[in-house]
Amino acid sequence: MEELAFSTADLARTRFVVSPMWEAGPSFRVLARGRAHPVHQRWIDDVRPRVAAAGLDAGWLAELIPPAGYVPDFLNPAPAGAAPNLAEEVAAIRATPPAHVRRDLDRLARQDGGLGPRARALHADPAACLARVTGEIEAYWALAIAPYWARIRAVLDADVFHRARHVAEHGAGHLLNALHASVAWDDTALRLSRRPGSLSRAAAGPGLLLIPSVFTGPDLFTRSAPPDPPQLAYPARGAGTLWETRPASDALAAVLGRAGPAAGGARYTGVHHRPGPADRPVRAGGVAAPHHTARRRSGQRPPRRPPGALRPHERRRGRSRRGRPIVLPSDDDGAQPVDRGRPRLRPWPA
Repeated sequence: MEELAFSTADLARTRFVVSPMWEAGPSFRVLARGRAHPVHQRWIDDVRPRVAAAGLDAGWLAELIPPAGYVPDFLNPAPAGAAPNLAEEVAAIRATPPAHVRRDLDRLARQDGGLGPRARALHADPAACLARVTGEIEAYWALAIAPYWARIRAVLDADVFHRARHVAEHGAGHLLNALHASVAWDDTALRLSRRPGSLSRAAAGPGLLLIPSVFTGPDLFTRSAPPDPPQLAYPARGAGTLWETRPASDALAAVLGRAGPAAGGARYTGVHHRPGPADRPVRAGGVAAPHHTARRRSGQRPPRRPPGALRPHERRRGRSRRGRPIVLPSDDDGAQPVDRGRPRLRPWPA
């Protein structure tokens, strides 16, 4: 069992990060294993033919990311913010010092008994070859991750929000104890079982980065490359439902259209923007009413009408709810009041 000591400063620097490279690398490993997967099989069936057609299954990543074991640390640079994009992480990989690249490749060679031809070329000239490595990462991302990134990111964000609430309600110790079955916290140190190699605070930077990932599977992954803070990539909650589709009811399809609910199988949340006075839409009553009726039948709550908004019959009469004439723009950019008589409506409370 490995032990990572914590000071008060280390605990204060512990934070969550959503990292694109922690999805790209583990997902490539899932593809490289070449066997059925209980969670990601639908994604594998969709992505593997495209990756093979592009030749990415036998390129730079295939030599740097083996089906099991160590992956070079420079492929997972320490994220600077809470949610860096792929371009930021690729730029950090491209800026890795040559000595660090060679150190990581030497460790990979000891594990695998040698390096492939591309990895040897990278070892000989990191500055020249890192651009080709990052170019392949971007190509792989475009084929395998980008089409699904919205739903992946939703799972990752939901995990972070859930665990942040646990911190607020129960404290950081409860969070670390509930993070993974192989992680235990005892107020002074974080203990990790079933981790190959050594992990100590003397060989790691300050703090800790907690990184949810949908492709790590049931395992826990770590990265320790001082002076960067150690990284702990753990399985995100809800990853098992990532590729599930939810059939839409006829009522919900009436709201979104037949293609809306089917596209990606995502659940319609019914979130609405509450417009201000400058951007209130003017709709005919015959358009808005069936839309709201369909939403009620689908179980979605109709949007609340902003204060002072007009009902369709009030808009046709040209009066506001309080009986004042509505001011509409004229052709000469001025404003002309429209007064078509006071509507017979119940008094609206002031």
